[in-house]
Amino acid sequence: MRVAGVLATGSVPAAVVTICMLAQLPKQSPTTAAIISISIGAALIVAAVAIFFRRRIRNYALARADDPARVQYAGPITVAFGALLGVLVSLCSVGAGALGVAVLFFLYPRLPPARVVGSDLAHAVPLTVVAGLGHWAIGSVDWSIVSSLLLGSLPGIYLGSQLSTHVSDRILFPALASMMLLIGLRLIAS
Repeated sequence: MRVAGVLATGSVPAAVVTICMLAQLPKQSPTTAAIISISIGAALIVAAVAIFFRRRIRNYALARADDPARVQYAGPITVAFGALLGVLVSLCSVGAGALGVAVLFFLYPRLPPARVVGSDLAHAVPLTVVAGLGHWAIGSVDWSIVSSLLLGSLPGIYLGSQLSTHVSDRILFPALASMMLLIGLRLIAS
């Protein structure tokens, strides 16, 4: 919870500022659409790269885990990264998952993987609530889309959690990262 709280110290205020800035942009303009598409594409590409290199990132961090300077700056870097996540999640709804886990593995390599994932999820909930409420307040939520997403995602979460225990990480992670990379490139190119 400490790590999630440090992330939220940066992400929640950044989400509020980003929503306020989005409220000033015209919702139907080509410029706003381009900013959001490019942001989504870039975030997906960075997340895909983080997934592809997750083991190398963690091994690199573990080799330097006892460096006193690294330990001293982990907190401020976590706040700064939280702010980046707040902007990304508010702008394009991408970032808290794959990017959050990759950075937490890098910053806190001695934390067990289950605690890294749990900390990232505990941080994602308040961030998503703030960003979602902000989008609702500025009128950019389509409730029919939200309903459709929930209708599909709730059974999908159950099915995915069942299947993920039977599919090797060697297949699952590269497939996920490849899909994210292709979608990200497509969004940036369009």
